[in-house]
Amino acid sequence: MAKLDEKKVLATGGAGFLGSEVVRQLCEQNADVTVLDDFSSGKIEYINEFDNVRVVKGDICDDETVSNVIKDQELVIHLAALPFIPDCYYHPDKFFEVNAMGTVNLMWKAIRSETVEKFVHISSSEVYGTAKYVPMDEEHHTLPHSTYAVSKLAADRAVFTMHKEHGFPAVIIRPFNSYGPNVTEPYIVPEIGLQLLKGKSEIILGNVDASRDFTYVEDTARGIILALVVEKAVGETINLGSGVDIKIRDLALLMSSILGRAVTIRFDPGRLRPYDVNKLVCNYSKAQKILGWEPKFSLEHGLTKTLEWLKQNKVEFRRPFAGWPGH
Repeated sequence: MAKLDEKKVLATGGAGFLGSEVVRQLCEQNADVTVLDDFSSGKIEYINEFDNVRVVKGDICDDETVSNVIKDQELVIHLAALPFIPDCYYHPDKFFEVNAMGTVNLMWKAIRSETVEKFVHISSSEVYGTAKYVPMDEEHHTLPHSTYAVSKLAADRAVFTMHKEHGFPAVIIRPFNSYGPNVTEPYIVPEIGLQLLKGKSEIILGNVDASRDFTYVEDTARGIILALVVEKAVGETINLGSGVDIKIRDLALLMSSILGRAVTIRFDPGRLRPYDVNKLVCNYSKAQKILGWEPKFSLEHGLTKTLEWLKQNKVEFRRPFAGWPGH
């Protein structure tokens, strides 16, 4: 990987789950990192240990904040977003404001700057909707199943179109389900992990037959940074995922096995999402070809590390599970 010695890199959402791992790897390469985060879900303690990081608390939708923070930056990794799908059912307008218009604001300020050389936008595999064929490559149709996913797809199209309109170097990265330490929301892996670590013999879940492609956060972050430094990535949309899917029921049983526990799975219809995605499986051959990237960590390794982190850290999410609209 090309080095980023003293390169000025702006990481929006850099105090979040994926963002903090990206920042850690940037610091390992001696990049000069600025984090822009509103701390709605990110945590300052996730990046406090890094010496060469400047932290700016602010909103990507605020013109003055973005104009000021992007001055003199050379590279941008845009991770900031409202990320938790259940919230979008209640606040679709806010999701579009932040995820779509916030991205346009940041991209436009990068284009208008005299210093930014490349813009890496972090999308989501959710834009594809349920798999029509597997594994899913970048040509798979996009049929978002949530207003979160629609807002992310809108951001993707804006970044790609502005890249074409202005000849501005940009890359779109579509991670599949990342997991690992420094979680900020009650995603499925920490949800299962916390139930197990509380000693429960019965794990309560929603759509246990849905399957997802889980990628350890270190792998995802490494792919994002490669997109930052590999010139052939400009103008491309690139998937990052493991290429293997697992049903949520089997995920819970695997995690219980890692802990040496025997559990039963209880289905709770109140936990079903409306219009849920049933299957996601990544084809990462484009990432292999362009970035020289492939996942290094097995699911068992990543889950073991995640469970260790959950056990060692007192994780408190913003709210308990409250169900979906209509329940």
